[in-house]
Amino acid sequence: MHPTTKTAILGVSTFVALILLFNSFYIVSEGHVGVVKHFGQAIKQTDPGIHFKAPIIQGVEKIEVRTRKNVEIMASSTAEQMPVKVEVSVNWTVDREAALSLYKNYGGLRQFEERILDPRFRSATKDAIPQFEAEQLIQDRASAINQIESRLMTEMEGFPVVVDNIQIENIELPPNYIKSIETKQTARNLAAAEKHNLERQRLESLRDVNTSDAKAQGILVTAKAEAEAIRLKGSAEAEAIELKSKALRDSPLIVKLTEAQNWDGKLPTTIMGSTAMPILDMRAKK
Repeated sequence: MHPTTKTAILGVSTFVALILLFNSFYIVSEGHVGVVKHFGQAIKQTDPGIHFKAPIIQGVEKIEVRTRKNVEIMASSTAEQMPVKVEVSVNWTVDREAALSLYKNYGGLRQFEERILDPRFRSATKDAIPQFEAEQLIQDRASAINQIESRLMTEMEGFPVVVDNIQIENIELPPNYIKSIETKQTARNLAAAEKHNLERQRLESLRDVNTSDAKAQGILVTAKAEAEAIRLKGSAEAEAIELKSKALRDSPLIVKLTEAQNWDGKLPTTIMGSTAMPILDMRAKK
């Protein structure tokens, strides 16, 4: 055999060997499982890590088992037949243990979304939204979300996925209706403010009345106390006078003692001058 031919055969053999080598193992990343296919038929699933397979005759399909998010934008109508556009989202996760079954029955994640999940999600949303008036959708999204979730859960029973965390991301209503809602809300805010002011005025009036009552009660108590003090003082003075009068009646010498205590040491003056005058004792001598 010619040397050039040998070199070519060796090169081809080496190339084929490398291809077979690199096709004899595969790696499954975290958050995924591997579905091994033997001549296109799914035969088993593998966990994250490095695995070996028969080159050429076996292939691997990787399926994500982490939470995925689907978003739908659709037109609908409210309970009062008002057109509305809603943007809704849903999180869903493939059951890790059922990944092989999902691949066999639906062909993979994309096919499952397009054929199973998305149509049912749209249907549940369109069934739930018309149950609410436009104002309810704006003020109470949680009720509409609960309706969508309840309907979708029923629709998705038996499928190898877990559906949760449905959200209404956005609601678009006609501009004229939005303006009317803003006007109505402004009127409500003004009414609430007026009610607050009236309540504040009522409380202030009540406070003033209570203050006046408290002052009046205080004045009354003070007056009663003063009157009682005057009464007690008068009673004490009257009692003292009575006792003094009784003492004077019982002992005439007290009169002279009182006179002596009250004498300022000066003799009385007369029209005859201020010279000393003899004091005559005019009392009869016994």
